[in-house]
This record gives sequence, C-alpha cells and structure tokens, in this order.
Amino acid sequence: MENKNLNKFIKIALLGAIAVLLMYVDFPVIPIFPWLKIDLSDVPALMGAFAFGPLSGIVIELIKNLLILIVKGTGTAFVGEIANFIVGISLVAPAAWIYHRNKSKKTAIIGMAVGILTLEIIGIIANVYFLLPAYGMQMAKSELIQYVTVGLLPFNGIKGILVCGVTYVLYKKISVAIFKVDSNFGTKKKEKLGTI
Repeated sequence: MENKNLNKFIKIALLGAIAVLLMYVDFPVIPIFPWLKIDLSDVPALMGAFAFGPLSGIVIELIKNLLILIVKGTGTAFVGEIANFIVGISLVAPAAWIYHRNKSKKTAIIGMAVGILTLEIIGIIANVYFLLPAYGMQMAKSELIQYVTVGLLPFNGIKGILVCGVTYVLYKKISVAIFKVDSNFGTKKKEKLGTI
C-alpha cells in the first residue's frame, strides 16, 4: 500500500513539474487583450485528476503555481498565479468528479463539457469581482462588458476546448501505460458483446 501511494505521489509531482514547463509555452488569442494567454499547463492536471481523482488535479494545479513562483517569480503581485489556480481547478475538478462517478468515454466527455462551462462561469465571476480589482484595473461598465464578452468568454472557451481535446487524445493512449488505470474509453461495446 505504501509503495502504491508513493508511486501516486511521485506521478502527481511529475505532472506538476510538466505543467510548469508547459506554462512557458503560451500565446495570446484575443489581440485587443494581449495579456490573456493560453498555455496547455492544465492538461497534466486534468490527466492526473482523471487518473487519481479530482483532489489530485487540484494538488497538481497547486504544485504548478507554487513551482512557477519559485522558478520565475511573479510579475502580477500573485494575481496571475491565483487566477491560474482558480481557473485551472474550475475546469479540472468538475470534469474529474463526473468522470470518476462512472468511468467511461461518455462521462469523460460530459465531465469535460461541464468543466468548460464551470470554467466560463467561475472565470468571469473571479475576474470581475476579485482578480481585476486585486490587480488594480478599473474599468467602466461598457469596458467591463466588452472585456467579458469579447475577451474572457472566447478565451476561456478556446482554452477549455484545447485542454480537454488534448487531454482526451493523450489520456486514452497513456492511462494504462503510465497511470496504471483503465480509462474505460470504449468499454461499453465490449460489455455489450459479453467481454469483460
């Protein structure tokens, strides 16, 4: 049992480290809001959450943001790192929670769709009521509406779809080999044929 837990912790730590490396590859997608940059650092967190449960995904998000602070420091007085953590767990936790209730291709897709929707809602609420004020950005009502509709909504949607798409493709291929868990993607057909 101890070896199994140690193995799990090592994999969670490695996924956190991989997530940090992926944070260095980012790109803006909304030209008028260049600070909104997409990276794929939530992919390792979502894969870890699918393999080991929602709490593991949250821990990977925490490790990622603590490590990036140690390695790179903060240029946003911690607001960017807090934003990354909040947005990351809002995608990862619901997706993994739904998937773990009944592991299948269908619940993975439903979980990721709910995760993207949660990401959109939490992303907007966190930005409007906490992150923008904490960063000292004052916006008029019309500017705020434009930021939400033209910036945050499409940005979070694109990010969620990219992260979930990459996770879906990768997780199906490596779940048994690396995580030693079965993704159960595609097992419904086998069950119908009477194969276990």
